[in-house]
Amino acid sequence: MVINAILFVLIGLEILILHVKTDYIYASFIAILLVLAARYLSLLVPIRLLAKRLNSVPHTLTIMTWGGLRGGISIALALQMTPSMNRKLFLTVTYGVVIFSIIVQGLSIGPLARRLVTDQIATE
Repeated sequence: MVINAILFVLIGLEILILHVKTDYIYASFIAILLVLAARYLSLLVPIRLLAKRLNSVPHTLTIMTWGGLRGGISIALALQMTPSMNRKLFLTVTYGVVIFSIIVQGLSIGPLARRLVTDQIATE
């Protein structure tokens, strides 16, 4: 837990020196959509195949797709890139995806899951 706290302090300090350009922001939005689509597609087949065997909860695919939070490892990998690898672009896009994941997805997964499960119970 201490190491995770240190990591997020370092992440916060790195934000201060990011080179945010309009093109990088657009690339971040595209990356967010691609990450969500990739997670959805990677879960689609296993959840469908195992749904009957595991007696899964309705809306499992939606909840697991939205709950796929990204964080420290992604940023640590982006920080290891060299300037010749277009580090500024990848670091900014990675930060965009991680910040969206932590703030938007992290804060909304609980209410989303409760709403989907409550709606399912109400229709039964």
